[in-house]
Amino acid sequence: MSSLYHPTVARLTYRALLGRRRALILFSLPGLLLLISLAVRLLTGADDETADAILGGFAMATMVPLIGVIAGTGAIGPEIDDGSVIYLLAKPVKRPTIIFTKLIVAIGVTVAFSAIPTLLAGFLLNGNANQLAVGYAVAAAVASVAYSAVFLLLGTVTRHAVIAGLVYALVWETFFGSLVAGARKLSVQQWALALGQKVADGDVISSDVGLATGVILLLAVTVGATWYAGRKLRTLTLAGEE
Repeated sequence: MSSLYHPTVARLTYRALLGRRRALILFSLPGLLLLISLAVRLLTGADDETADAILGGFAMATMVPLIGVIAGTGAIGPEIDDGSVIYLLAKPVKRPTIIFTKLIVAIGVTVAFSAIPTLLAGFLLNGNANQLAVGYAVAAAVASVAYSAVFLLLGTVTRHAVIAGLVYALVWETFFGSLVAGARKLSVQQWALALGQKVADGDVISSDVGLATGVILLLAVTVGATWYAGRKLRTLTLAGEE
């Protein structure tokens, strides 16, 4: 594990992700979720259906992918844009180590700013009745891993990673995912919800895919995106040396 994780790279990545501008966005989305949850609880009381609508419709469908975009693309995209990544690549650090370290940081940030607030919001909304809060928190956590890998890959292959990530998160996951049944089966959100459904009691959380399918697709996308990001980083090294 130590050969795949570099503390200095991690420290620099955390510093970049938690800079003033990004930190403002990272804190605002969970803050809005908690504010909405508190207001709903005070106005309407505990209600499973309302809790499911907020946790599924806002937390999972909007907040988690957006935070994934910010953390995943921000872990490497700015360094590629301003050319400073060449200095990092000139250091005696293996390329897979750079990618894996940045992925770990992106996952940590995404989980902290999405899964934990989702858990807290669930307790605010219905006190975790039917394990709804825990189920959605688990779904948010596993989705954070896949989103971080996908958006980190986008950060290595395009200078418009944030735009591409927002198109995926808002257009595909949120818009098409809510309208087209087939699109939902090709959605990180639905794969993650399959695990949340397993954790929660009964059918309070629903998913368009089965548990085995969801786990396999999450693993395939995470591993595949991480591997290809490392490969693209090696290509970038060669291009910079030339």
